Amino acid sequence: MKRPEGHRARRSVALVYPAAVPWMAMFERGMTDYAEHHGGWSIIVSPPSLRWAGEQSLTLESLQGWTGDGVIAAIGNAAEIRAARRLRKPVVNIAATRQDVGFPRVMPDHCGMGRLAAEHLLERGLRRFAYYGFQDLWFSKQRCLGFAQRAREAGVPCEILEVPASHAVRQTWLERVAPLTQFLRRLQPPVGLLAVQDYRARAVLDEAQRLDLRVPHDVAVIGIDDDPTICEFCRPTLSSVSRNCYRLGYETAAMLDRLMDGRSLPPGDVLVPSDGVVPRRSTDTIAVEDRHVAAAVHFIHDHPGEAFGVHQVVDATTISRRLLEIRFRRVLGCTLHDYICRKRMDHAKRLMTAPERIKFHKVAHLCGFSSLDQMRLVFKRMTGMSPLEYRRQEWRR
Repeated sequence: MKRPEGHRARRSVALVYPAAVPWMAMFERGMTDYAEHHGGWSIIVSPPSLRWAGEQSLTLESLQGWTGDGVIAAIGNAAEIRAARRLRKPVVNIAATRQDVGFPRVMPDHCGMGRLAAEHLLERGLRRFAYYGFQDLWFSKQRCLGFAQRAREAGVPCEILEVPASHAVRQTWLERVAPLTQFLRRLQPPVGLLAVQDYRARAVLDEAQRLDLRVPHDVAVIGIDDDPTICEFCRPTLSSVSRNCYRLGYETAAMLDRLMDGRSLPPGDVLVPSDGVVPRRSTDTIAVEDRHVAAAVHFIHDHPGEAFGVHQVVDATTISRRLLEIRFRRVLGCTLHDYICRKRMDHAKRLMTAPERIKFHKVAHLCGFSSLDQMRLVFKRMTGMSPLEYRRQEWRR
């Protein structure tokens, strides 16, 4: 007879994945929250692989003889498949390097993340796309598929560069990025580029800078995973599609719990949708064909923290204010002043919801408002809320 859920023994679970990967913190939180709501688990996690400090990653092979109850692991090759089978325990796979390895799997909706990236770039008026990924990894193919499908639906051409995931040991960095360099040289600006993951997107930013391509105006770059150690610390900061890590952890724990209970599982993979795009400076652009409007928009986007007015924006073009206002309204559907206010508001919203809780008068200064009172007036006019009401609303979410 099955014991009531609240009375079952505390289980021991192994998580075979490098804990040092930044997004794993939220994954583990989701996993732990599920476990705490279902009797609590003792969780063994893989330490960072720092051999010089005496630490080595937990592997499926190293779990042979372990007396725990279940395992969560990234199973991506034949050796790992064999090791997982030898454990003779419930195992949930979280890898997406191959299409099927014979274990129940929870993973992000990779195809859906590609579509989200395309939607983000389309909203910025971009009508030429590019994808940079791996030729021999299944999840990269899926991300490319979603991205390219959405591009086709919108009638947007999409250039694709796929490189080997592995490289020769003696290959230099310049040799590794040479295909990317050639690819970027062939692209016609403005173009929206999705890289398979944030690390590769950062390589695109570096190469674009070396080739004197302006990011985001010549090349708007977006990655996948929303790794803060990459996205927040490169210049410009990198837009990225979030993995929805907490939900991934929660759903993975739920699947393992069902396996450990001996319950049946629904067929196929469990796909967890992304919780959205995190926009940053690398896609902060609007692509327009009118070169005078484009020059004005680029000036506004490139000076987010400066206290400029309409006349400085006009000076960045070669036409009169009246003519620029006419073209601006025709192309973007708003006045030049309203567009400046909107961009300042977007910048203020990001700062006001930052973890460090920046004071409002500093937010006003960093966003180019002449005073805190001016920011309050603009905020109320455009959102119907005061800055304080907006912050409280966002922090409750």
